[in-house]
Amino acid sequence: MENITGTLINYYFHCQTQCWLHANRINLEDNSEDVRIGKVLHEINEEKSKKSEISIDHIKIDKLTRDYLVEVKKSDSDVAAVKWQVLLYLYKLKQKGVEKKGKIEFIEKNRQNKKVHYVELDEVNQKELLEILTQIKELISLPQPPEPKLQKHCKKCAYFEYCFI
Repeated sequence: MENITGTLINYYFHCQTQCWLHANRINLEDNSEDVRIGKVLHEINEEKSKKSEISIDHIKIDKLTRDYLVEVKKSDSDVAAVKWQVLLYLYKLKQKGVEKKGKIEFIEKNRQNKKVHYVELDEVNQKELLEILTQIKELISLPQPPEPKLQKHCKKCAYFEYCFI
């Protein structure tokens, strides 16, 4: 479970086919305009904060403050996926003896009524996170990806052509 990244846990909630493809090194994101925009926004935010990304055990944390682990996202389109991504990061920090709260900042507010969300790694969340990590390990070790399920957001996905054409 030590090599599950924030991207993988995010993809697991977003689309399990995408999670499997990415975990098995089938990367189609280099052609995605949305991925490029996200990377540029991330770089701009990093410049503003004058703090660099922190890498720990296969994860990259956008920013650490005295009280918070901060994750910055372009859009609030999948808050649940980002919540579990942040909980993974908080868990990894906790394993290193660093306890923080999570703060998610959205640059664009489309579906939620606020741009900032807070999360905490309590006992209930930690137990559920460990179950999710086990499920991800099982998923990515399958010999083939799960069948894609066409949803509204699929057309914007970098993997769309792989799944539906």
